[in-house]
Formats: sequence, structure tokens, C-alpha cells
Amino acid sequence: MNVLEKIVQTKKEEVAYQKSLVAIDNIIKSSYFDRKCFSTVQNLEQAAPYGIISEFKRQSPSKGIINDRAEVTEVARGYCEAGASAISILTDRDYFGGSIEDLQRARKHMSCPVLRKDFIIDEYQIYKTKAIGADLMLLIAAILTKEEIVRFTDLAHQLGLEVLLEIHNEEEYQEGYYEAVDILGVNNRDLKRFKTTIQNSIDLAKILPKDQLKISESGISSTKEMDILAAEGYKGFLIGEQFMKHEDPAAELKKFMTTQMAKG
Repeated sequence: MNVLEKIVQTKKEEVAYQKSLVAIDNIIKSSYFDRKCFSTVQNLEQAAPYGIISEFKRQSPSKGIINDRAEVTEVARGYCEAGASAISILTDRDYFGGSIEDLQRARKHMSCPVLRKDFIIDEYQIYKTKAIGADLMLLIAAILTKEEIVRFTDLAHQLGLEVLLEIHNEEEYQEGYYEAVDILGVNNRDLKRFKTTIQNSIDLAKILPKDQLKISESGISSTKEMDILAAEGYKGFLIGEQFMKHEDPAAELKKFMTTQMAKG
């Protein structure tokens, strides 16, 4: 069993336990459930020359502890003030050290769109995503069927959420469902071996629709790499470790944003 398979198995057990504690009827009573979501799509389309989705991530299976001292409210607010198009927050506890509470705390203190980054395998999680104040939801093609992608995307849109669908290779693109998703993300990390290269985004750009809003994720560490990927048609970049490995992640994002603005 590879790392991704272990994560999915753990997630199935986690979701089953959550369902036994709180019914969907109670989830939709959340004060956030009826709020109008902020649009990551709009922010990325308006960003010049490209947008950054900056991530709050304490740890990962491949890197171990990245930053367990940073406070989510402070970092998220700093990211927002620095000009991030959206803030990504890991809510998986077992493998990434995150929590739903992290996202809820961040939501209270900023007005940027928030991506709930987790392993969505059940409609229950989608209702929960809206209820905790997220605006954008991640779907991972590698762990879902085409029918699940269709069904989950439709439900997310009914609830007012935008959807980021993540692929890792050409096979997932051919088998996936892309017409309705809001953003297509190419992950440069192989989730089975956790090896990373931006060449993955460069190669896949050749087969992806030119008019699809696309972002590149993982392994991006310089504005030079972002320039290369932008030339391939990527309008945004999801970056976490590059910022989180520093004592002040928001200050690192600000350096990136300053470089962008200097280019016009």
C-alpha cells in the first residue's frame, strides 16, 4: 500500500466516524453555510502577471515537520495582506498536521478566498467544507472516479463553492471530468512516490485546453520557475513549503509579490 492509498483508507475511517457524530442536517445550520463565497477564479483572472495561492502547511509525509511554530491566523492574515489570490489550508490531521479548526480560525480574520485542501471522498465532506467557511474545494483525480468528480463538482456548485480539480499525469486527464470544474491544477508531485519536478506541468500543458484556467502546484521555489510555467499557460501557482519553511511565511510571500509587481 503506497502513501496515497494509506491516506485514503485513513480518510474513509475518519469520515465514517464524523458521520456518526454529526448529521448533515446539523452541519447546514452553521453560521457560514449561507455566506456568499469569495471567488478564487476572479482573483486569479485579475492577477498580473499571475496569482499565487499561498499555503499554510505544518508538515507532510514527504518532508516531515516543515513549520510547527507558525500560528495559522497570523500567517493567513499576512498572506492575504501580501496579495495572495487565495489561502490554502490543510485540514488533514493525521498526515499533514492540520485541522478544520485551523481553517475556521483563519476565516474569522481575513477576507481572502480560502481553499480547503484535504482528501475529499464523500459528499459529507463537501457540506462540511461549506460549513467551516471555505470558498474553494480540492478534488484529487487520482482518488476519485469520473462519476464522483461529476457528482462532487455539481454538489459543490449548488452550495456556492468553487472547485479545484488536481491531476498528476496524462492518464488522469484523459479519464477525468473537466468541463464544469473551475480550476484545473497540475500537481508536480507524484503522490505515490512523493517525488517533485515542475517538468510535469510543462509536459502536461501541451495537452491541456488553452482556455482552461490552470494552476501549477508543488515544487515551485522561484519567480524564474513561475515565469517559465506562466509562458506555458498557467495563471496561478499553489506554493506552500517555499513559504512555510521560513520563520515568517507571509514575509516570504511578500518578496515574491514584490518581484511580480516589478515585472508589471
